[in-house]
Amino acid sequence: MSHADELRRLRDHLDATEELPVRPDASPWLGEAAAIASDLVDAELPPAVVAERVEHVAALLDEIETTGNQSADEHVAAAERLANRIVTAADE
Repeated sequence: MSHADELRRLRDHLDATEELPVRPDASPWLGEAAAIASDLVDAELPPAVVAERVEHVAALLDEIETTGNQSADEHVAAAERLANRIVTAADE
């Protein structure tokens, strides 16, 4: 899977949570993470900047203990895995 595909999948997982009812304390974290991920798709940025912003997305998602919605939790977990994979690949 290409780097661009991973960024799109990251965005898609976070966008999917917008359609689901989540706990009010999870919503701001999800919203900010989704906005950053969306901005990264198709952006012409240096790889180091992309990695830094994806790392920020991972940190935001780490603040969420639960969304209160199983489907949203699954999207968050998938987004966290993708974010970590993107950051790890950038470090290599």
